[in-house]
Amino acid sequence: MAGIIGMFSVVACGPSAEEIAKKEQAKADSIAAVEKAKLDSIAAAQEQMMADSIASAKEKAIADSIAMAEEMAAAKKKGGKPAQKKKDDPKSNNPRTGSVKEGAENKTPTSNPRQGAVKQQ
Repeated sequence: MAGIIGMFSVVACGPSAEEIAKKEQAKADSIAAVEKAKLDSIAAAQEQMMADSIASAKEKAIADSIAMAEEMAAAKKKGGKPAQKKKDDPKSNNPRTGSVKEGAENKTPTSNPRQGAVKQQ
């Protein structure tokens, strides 16, 4: 008899269905909070990387402009033109290589039988 009463008292003192549901809801809420914090952290890191990249590009552009201005000033003092960087552009109009820019027409003289023809009577 005492064993049966002890068994019922242990079962009766356990958590109710409401308490179990609250525990599950709290667990789901904390998982959602962790996921949201993780996504927010990733977004913040991406924004920071983009801002750093833009700032770096601006600094490089400013440094390049300063270097070009200094080069032009030095060349002006010497009385010459500043040295320009040569680019190997295969699409430039170059008579030696025969390459033509894209969209540019290759204008070669064509013979027209009517031009320069002598009128015969």
